[in-house]
Amino acid sequence: MLKEIASKTAYKILQPLVNALVRAGVSPNTITTTGLLLNVAAAVIFIMGAEYGSRGDLNYVGWGGFMILFAGLFDMLDGQVARASKTSSKFGALYDSVLDRYSELIMFLGICYYLVAQSYFLSSIIAFLAMIGSIMVSYVRARGEGLGIPCSVGLMQRPERIVIVGTSAIACGIASNYIGGDFKVDLSPIPFHVFETITIFSIPMFFVALLANLTALSRLNHCRKVLQNKDMMK
Repeated sequence: MLKEIASKTAYKILQPLVNALVRAGVSPNTITTTGLLLNVAAAVIFIMGAEYGSRGDLNYVGWGGFMILFAGLFDMLDGQVARASKTSSKFGALYDSVLDRYSELIMFLGICYYLVAQSYFLSSIIAFLAMIGSIMVSYVRARGEGLGIPCSVGLMQRPERIVIVGTSAIACGIASNYIGGDFKVDLSPIPFHVFETITIFSIPMFFVALLANLTALSRLNHCRKVLQNKDMMK
């Protein structure tokens, strides 16, 4: 229910922009392509942070998160513009789905590159697992719908993933300016840091990884039940 309320509120806020894009004759596919390019820009920011930033300089993470959210805005706009301008098409839906997958993989490429290069080993594994879960959520849905099974169940869908990754990256970047980018909390005799600044980014990423993979499995289970019921009715 909260997701539905949030979606309706977001779409209502964006409606004036949608109307302006329709009047300007901007095609939905152009908006989708722009979203992809912005995700490429987000990945470039993370890669630049890996190459030119120090380990404690998390401002790159913050700016990368801002670009992720900005790119996500275009992901919301393309469908609305297509409906408002009555230019929806099957190819447009396919194009949107394909570029969404490219966008997400490129985004995670930048994040993983940054975390590995800056020696955040555990965080890089979490980000990689989040990437796997994100792709499998979409893959199971595509395969299920290819078999004629509506398959949009589960918590961690693309909008939720983008919002969590983007906002947590921004929060991490902002926090680093106040507590320091290399802030650590140790509790003896635990032989590792129980908290460091990057944790503000990696803990939400952990929940994305966990819930995305659980969503993929729940969709798989949903398809299994539907197919079993169809077999029993034959």
